[in-house]
Amino acid sequence: MLSSKQLDDLVARIALYPDPLLAQVLTASTYPDQIADASGWANQHADLKGDALANAIHDDNLQWDASVLALLPFPSVLSTMAQDPQWTQQLGNAVLAQRPDVMDAVQRQRKQAYRYGYLRSSAYDNVVDSDDDVEILPTNPAYIYVPAYDPFVVYGPPAPGFFIGGAIRFGPAIVIAPSFFAWGWSHPYFGWRTHGIYFDATPWGRGWGNRGYYVHPYAHPWVRNPGPRFERHSFRR
Repeated sequence: MLSSKQLDDLVARIALYPDPLLAQVLTASTYPDQIADASGWANQHADLKGDALANAIHDDNLQWDASVLALLPFPSVLSTMAQDPQWTQQLGNAVLAQRPDVMDAVQRQRKQAYRYGYLRSSAYDNVVDSDDDVEILPTNPAYIYVPAYDPFVVYGPPAPGFFIGGAIRFGPAIVIAPSFFAWGWSHPYFGWRTHGIYFDATPWGRGWGNRGYYVHPYAHPWVRNPGPRFERHSFRR
């Protein structure tokens, strides 16, 4: 079990992700043994987008959990997780063992960034601040932008003369096509007050005790072909 300070440090690099993407990262981190292979596959197929990427996932009969497959349109996110496997495993263990504490840590970090003026609504996301929680919601649910920021900057008071508006940058839009609904993208969201993570309006129920057999009941379930994974999708850079 991690302390509040340890959890704050653990989630610092992802706390400002938009809610739908953060939900996928938290759940995918509970499958740390799948992240490195998924990152390699995503980098090899980084030229594919939307339905073409979904078709390649089907064609290659990928065997990873749906939460990991959901991150294949985000090679940079998977690379971050794969390059620091110890962090990814620690995050996944924390999500399984103390999810409410992890979500509270995300809120503490978001409130810090909001308090100092770094976290604000933009053309990419709507930042909704209430008394109890801070939500980061895509302006268009079909387009997800991955923020890039320095945790040592955005969670502390700005230095005199520092341009706050440039502290958080955004990569190109990732289009979430309907073909990705099979991997939990039809409506991923948080119930911050109840510490729930939801996919397809159904609470995600994986925890430490049932981690060996839990399968989320997606409304549009991912159905793998019989047999093992295979690589028949040709790739050319």
